[in-house]
Amino acid sequence: MRHAEEVTFGGSALDRAAHLRGDPAGLARLWADTGARVLPLWRGKPLFHGDTLGWLEAGHRLVAGRRDGAVFLGLEGEAARFAVDLSDWEPARMPDTPGGFSDLSEQRHPDLPDTHVFAELRRLMTLLGARDAELAATARAILGWHQSHAFCSRCGAKSQLSMAGWQSTCPACGGHHFPRTDPVAIMLITDGNSVLVGRSPGWPEGMYSLLAGFVEPGETLEAAVRREVFEEAGIRVGAVGYLASQPWPFPSSLMFGCRGVALNREIAIDPAEIEDAFWITREEMVSVFAGGHDRMRPPRKGAIAGFLLWNWLADRLD
Repeated sequence: MRHAEEVTFGGSALDRAAHLRGDPAGLARLWADTGARVLPLWRGKPLFHGDTLGWLEAGHRLVAGRRDGAVFLGLEGEAARFAVDLSDWEPARMPDTPGGFSDLSEQRHPDLPDTHVFAELRRLMTLLGARDAELAATARAILGWHQSHAFCSRCGAKSQLSMAGWQSTCPACGGHHFPRTDPVAIMLITDGNSVLVGRSPGWPEGMYSLLAGFVEPGETLEAAVRREVFEEAGIRVGAVGYLASQPWPFPSSLMFGCRGVALNREIAIDPAEIEDAFWITREEMVSVFAGGHDRMRPPRKGAIAGFLLWNWLADRLD
């Protein structure tokens, strides 16, 4: 797919400079450089300054003492980009326990201007340019891995981070652990001029998407597409092809966008998997994107499902 890397979080060609992760002295020099910038995250929320990321100088008092725990994200030209976790900060007023589909709350740190807020990346991701989007997704995914994998999965001992945040090592058994990425197949299944959409229980009213599911151990992408579509909607799938991928750091998935051709049209949903599914034509999808469909609201901006549907509608899946 020629437009594959136009998807949110894709296509910025970040220089991750992985060879520097094992060079503590070199990283210390990069941190001390005047061009170094640090992205703080609070409980998974990056710092925003308007419609851009809220990068801080490495010497800023909010991050200056956190170099040892910083994640090295890569290089912007000759200057380093890092991320640090500020989850130990307790705001004067904590956000209400999230009860909706997305977190609309914002947090302001007293050491920063009021124009700087910690906000949910999923809500503001489409505001960012390609480079900042990739950096934010990387930072959120790696820091999320730190929080969920603080202990050795072999023996249970507390692990120690190394390689600029990209590896953890167990001091008890010597086990090495690396960031986790979960493969997910998301499927654009067509029958002639129609595409299959579905919704999960608990989604906002009118929200539908492409069917999706985790790829299981020992399974190909093609097999996962066929299995998931049949399990969720009772549709058999023939030919399967790859379209595009999207890092999805909520918390640690890689979405593999695939297309497939349906072999039958009769839908039989599994209520344990999804709440509803239906076929929608290209003509109807025009009204969906225009916000005028009586059953389906426009796809969420930034997610690969909407990206694939838009390109299908525009006949740009080649």
